[in-house]
Amino acid sequence: MKRITLALLLLSLTAMIFNGDTLAQKKQTKPQQAAAATAAKPESKWAAEYGNVEGITGKQISEYLYFVASDEMEGRDTPSRGLDLTAKFIGLNLSKWGFKPAGTDGTFFQKIPLRRNQVIAEQSSAAVNRQSFKYGEDFYASPAAGEVAGQMVFVGHGLMVKAKNIDYYKGIDVKDKIMVVVDGAPSGVNFNDYRGKVGEDFHRPETYARAKGARGIIVIPSASTLSFWDQRVKSSLNPTRAMPDTGRPMNNVPTIIASEKMVNAILQGEKIDFETIKKQVSEGKLSESFDLSPSKTASFKVGSKVETMMTQNVVAVFEGGDPALKDEYVAIGAHYDHVGVGQADSKGDKIFNGADDDGSGTVAVLSIAEALSHGPRPKRSILFVWHCGEEKGLWGSEFVTENPPVPLKQIITQLNIDMIGRSKPEGDTKPVNANLSGPNDIYVIGSKMMSTQLGELSESVNKGFLNLGFSYKYDDPNDRERFFYRSDHFNYAKKGIPIIFYFDGVHEDYHRQSDHPDKIDYAKMEKVTRTVFATMWKLANNPSRPKVDKPLPAQLAGF
Repeated sequence: MKRITLALLLLSLTAMIFNGDTLAQKKQTKPQQAAAATAAKPESKWAAEYGNVEGITGKQISEYLYFVASDEMEGRDTPSRGLDLTAKFIGLNLSKWGFKPAGTDGTFFQKIPLRRNQVIAEQSSAAVNRQSFKYGEDFYASPAAGEVAGQMVFVGHGLMVKAKNIDYYKGIDVKDKIMVVVDGAPSGVNFNDYRGKVGEDFHRPETYARAKGARGIIVIPSASTLSFWDQRVKSSLNPTRAMPDTGRPMNNVPTIIASEKMVNAILQGEKIDFETIKKQVSEGKLSESFDLSPSKTASFKVGSKVETMMTQNVVAVFEGGDPALKDEYVAIGAHYDHVGVGQADSKGDKIFNGADDDGSGTVAVLSIAEALSHGPRPKRSILFVWHCGEEKGLWGSEFVTENPPVPLKQIITQLNIDMIGRSKPEGDTKPVNANLSGPNDIYVIGSKMMSTQLGELSESVNKGFLNLGFSYKYDDPNDRERFFYRSDHFNYAKKGIPIIFYFDGVHEDYHRQSDHPDKIDYAKMEKVTRTVFATMWKLANNPSRPKVDKPLPAQLAGF
């Protein structure tokens, strides 16, 4: 792929700062000045209808993407130096174009505190009755610090799945006890069964332990865990991945994973032993739950340390020009993170560049911002958000909707762009690319889900403009791929904001090191990005906001 040296990238960033001022200090260019600079140009075919929509070009998109998806951005993990550098690149451009910062302390960066834990082996111990066990040899732990002791209760796989009529807790009281849980799930249970509301439709061991007052969890390991015991122990001592720090106590249940030696001590003299459990697991069915002998107790202590750090969303506002409507917002966003650096592929490439996912959305939104700043002003304001941490679990969109820079009730729609840069090659018969959209097509998700009017507006704009092939294949919250739940628009929808999600489909380079910018269809990106701009423009200038006339999907209740 095209490679840019870090020195050149830093030089490019530095050159964007006017007169040596910092990003926070730099005097902003007024949007109306930018508009005036282009006023003498003859109006394009679409200017009267969609403003400066033709200010978006595939050439400019390409230049931005080769920067954002370069090796020097190191895969834009959350948190990472590459992500921070990408944020600065976006922020400097927004400052140059005269956008209003909407982040922390008058900047474009909405700071998000993170924390991660790390087990301290020397401060961790375990015992069954008077028999002591050593960290590493006999057990390892999750990083939830704590010290517990009590009687034990065997709860099978520790699951309750209403849809499958599975309940390992039937007739069992776990309060003030240590739950002994067999790792895994019974035959026929998969991720899609954990839908609905926690506590009513399903429970996992930790959620049940928290809800019912269990003191801790001891996990009986799977055959795979035992086979790779040393690697699992080593991994357990690494810092956990960073997680958003809510400021509230981490209400995790202290949990350890027992070795075969420790499991045998736990089950000695009980009505089931480890060999029987192994056999039952292989057959897909475990014995019923039961209380272990009241004369037998377990105790364990997990020592852990906490490290804090920061990451950020990039947030900006382009103010509308109508005094009666400028306090309403069309939100538009993408996630600018990816998955960072990992193991090398067969070519020795360790960097997951994320050109399509979601470098394409990142630079599409940036190009929309640039075109908007050089054209006429819409009536409503536009809220731009580049979300971090989408790959970790929609962190950035969750944070910005819980800590909104503008009132949520004033956001009339959110447009989410996540992967719009790839096209299925002509004659491609690879199964992995079977659902990749074509050069004039894009998947549209959610436009009709909450608002009939929004769906109609989206269709009307597209048909009257570039007439792309809109596919609604995944426009269903019950679709097995669950794309409705898998990108940042979801957190806006949870708040009652109607959304549209633009998506090209998965492909052979999805979440691989080979997701490079030289594989992007820039002609397609130009068309899709212009269509999103036109939709945004129409929403921003309509006399009324789209009416939310449909209830949120029932599946949202469990999230």
